[in-house]
Amino acid sequence: MASTSPPLKDELDIVIPTIRNLDFLEMWRPFFQPYHLIIVQDGDPSKTIMVPEALIMSSIIDSACRCFGYMISKKKYIYTIDDDCFVSCKGSEWKRYKRIGTTHKNLLCPSTPFFFNTLYEPFRDGADFVRGYPFSLREGVPTAASHGLWLNIPDYDAPTQLVKPLERNTRYVDTVLTIPKGTLFPMCEMNLAFDRDLIGPATYFGLMEDGQPIGRYDDMWAGWCCKVICDHLGLGIKTGLPYIYHSKASNPFVNLKKEYKGNFWQEEIIPFFQTLTLSKEFTSVQKCYIELSRLVKENLGTIDPYFLKLSEAMVTWIEAWDELNPPTKHSSK
Repeated sequence: MASTSPPLKDELDIVIPTIRNLDFLEMWRPFFQPYHLIIVQDGDPSKTIMVPEALIMSSIIDSACRCFGYMISKKKYIYTIDDDCFVSCKGSEWKRYKRIGTTHKNLLCPSTPFFFNTLYEPFRDGADFVRGYPFSLREGVPTAASHGLWLNIPDYDAPTQLVKPLERNTRYVDTVLTIPKGTLFPMCEMNLAFDRDLIGPATYFGLMEDGQPIGRYDDMWAGWCCKVICDHLGLGIKTGLPYIYHSKASNPFVNLKKEYKGNFWQEEIIPFFQTLTLSKEFTSVQKCYIELSRLVKENLGTIDPYFLKLSEAMVTWIEAWDELNPPTKHSSK
């Protein structure tokens, strides 16, 4: 008898950090009800988060960040959103644009990072590889992450927020793209899924926010690390569908204070990631990440002592990950 894959509800955890009560999850009920939720309390640990009775299956983790939920999960896949994000369609359209299903399909579908297909995602119905696409590359590579997009409030930095306070994204583009090898991207955690077995150990968001000289670069830091490691290991990252509705704009003046140093530092951080090379001897995510921490210390430590602390934290993160997660094909020591 042919083997069958386990149901998606048995393979995927949903991780949501929140500073609010969980009433917002009511809108997500049609999508999230079958799944195990890991709710991470974000911010004041003395605040009590009210959990609806229907969500008693969820795990409440005080005074932690989103990536802690990634670490303690025992599922193959993670899907994460913010607590101010909602489904981007209503009524009969819900069935057509099921967020979890689309995200999972992206992760199961190969990526094509080594050669760009001008007809977008070649594995979707009604599409294929265009003339001139190398046949040797058409099999694709495993997809490590699916970076979904958003409607309404764009994910802007503080200066752009101040210049365009009323701008809203109303464009729904029905497509998925593989981000090419050698190309970085600004990863947003508002609508993100990834394969823990393939890239989980690299999803650390770094030292950010309270007590640190930089904030609002946590997901971007993880994105840069994940992308260079995926490029090195021959894995892919996709962006596009599915969309969510981002309902609440954060305060641009508060954001400016958090981002201020990052706006300057990124002009040196990004070239560092663009030009670094990992040795062929590093064949696992953990080994790549430890080497990346060393390079951060050597190359970014001169910018600010913060990066010396960050490099140490990256090593501690891997040690903790390995303690809680047994080795797998792509994440073995």
